[in-house]
Amino acid sequence: MRIVFMGTPDFSVPTLTELVVRGHEVVAVYSQPPRPAGRGQAERKSPVHLAAEGFGIPVFTPKNFKDAADRDVFAAHGADVAIVVAYGLLLPKAVLEAPGYGCLNLHGSLLPRWRGAAPIQRAIMAGDTQTGAMVMQMDEGLDTGPIGLAEEIAIGPDMTAGELHDKMMRDGADLMGRALAALERETLTFTPQKEEGATYAKKIDKAEARIDWSQSAETVHNLIRGLSPFPGAWFELELQGKRTRVKALRARMATGDAPAGTVRDGLTIACGSGAVQLVTVQREGKGAMDAEAFLRGAGDISGTVLG
Repeated sequence: MRIVFMGTPDFSVPTLTELVVRGHEVVAVYSQPPRPAGRGQAERKSPVHLAAEGFGIPVFTPKNFKDAADRDVFAAHGADVAIVVAYGLLLPKAVLEAPGYGCLNLHGSLLPRWRGAAPIQRAIMAGDTQTGAMVMQMDEGLDTGPIGLAEEIAIGPDMTAGELHDKMMRDGADLMGRALAALERETLTFTPQKEEGATYAKKIDKAEARIDWSQSAETVHNLIRGLSPFPGAWFELELQGKRTRVKALRARMATGDAPAGTVRDGLTIACGSGAVQLVTVQREGKGAMDAEAFLRGAGDISGTVLG
């Protein structure tokens, strides 16, 4: 099929690769514009932009589609379908309707649950045990279009957002490949979403990342794994006379009863109810390390009460 691909982060690259490997004619790739990054603030192309250049595919980076000229260029590609995977820009009606089969989006949840920007993180933070990837036909709403194909994914009790992200991007790439094969055969059908059970996965706010030890152990555990590896749930601890921020990147549920925030042996922290054992942490300015290595550097902190 003649395809325009629209995506930006690492999550999108396997789907672009899948389309190329399957022999589709990807005539153009759209990605968000290069942005300043790193200490030197040099402009950096997105992962999708770099991947497309590697495949020799022309790349377009409009800031938005408010300019009629950008909409005209998009329509001139003459695509059968546009594939959208974490592109990051809202598409106006003129763009949505330009390809023959419209725009298909790969979304990382079982819609209508977790519409919006952060479905992977929100599912884990809410303690969901099941999620999935869906191929949806886009409309002008926020992830409200009809569903063409879905693949369920189990969320393990200690699975992090990073692990779910990686599985989702692999499974999602295969799902989109299968959806396009069905579209070519004209056997892909779409089912309208139900509004019942709809939830919104709002973008992660930095203020959410600080751990509140007065919450239940389950809530704290889900926050830690839902924000790992980025932005990372964190707490502060006085080390060598200095208040130091520490990210909790991996934890497991533990038992015990003590005032919330109390540190016990093995970096086990009491919560409002129950406790969590921190498995992997990261001091500011340092790399990730296991709890044993952290405690060697931190010294005896048993009995410390975290704020």
